[in-house]
Amino acid sequence: MHEYTSTARVWGLSCPGFPEEVSRARRWTRDVLRGSPFAEDAELIVSELSANAILHTASGHASGSFHLAVAVSAQVVAVSVTDTGGTGTAPKVEHQDQDAEHGRGLGMVSAIAHRVVVHASEAGHTITAELFTDAGRGGHPC
Repeated sequence: MHEYTSTARVWGLSCPGFPEEVSRARRWTRDVLRGSPFAEDAELIVSELSANAILHTASGHASGSFHLAVAVSAQVVAVSVTDTGGTGTAPKVEHQDQDAEHGRGLGMVSAIAHRVVVHASEAGHTITAELFTDAGRGGHPC
């Protein structure tokens, strides 16, 4: 194989920051991952992360947006949501009480995904949830 050739496939989608775009992002993810054993988990992750972007960042303001990426390889399905920032702190995983009305989203994502990575920059935050095809790598059973 040529050194610059990858077997990973990557898809991207940009959405305006309207609440109804969360369902569009979910459908798009389901379509991209049709037939994958990770489709339902990825769809739930995208729903949570997209809703968080709209509710808690400038993505939900007038002319705001959020961006999705899905990368698929033989080893991993990675789902990323990038918001447009506007908050003083980066998102973090919090394990809230089961009855809590807010603050459970990233905790739920981290319970589903094998690994969650939060990257913060001045332009916004990217949260990537990885689902490993080999459960031994992440320690989480498929």
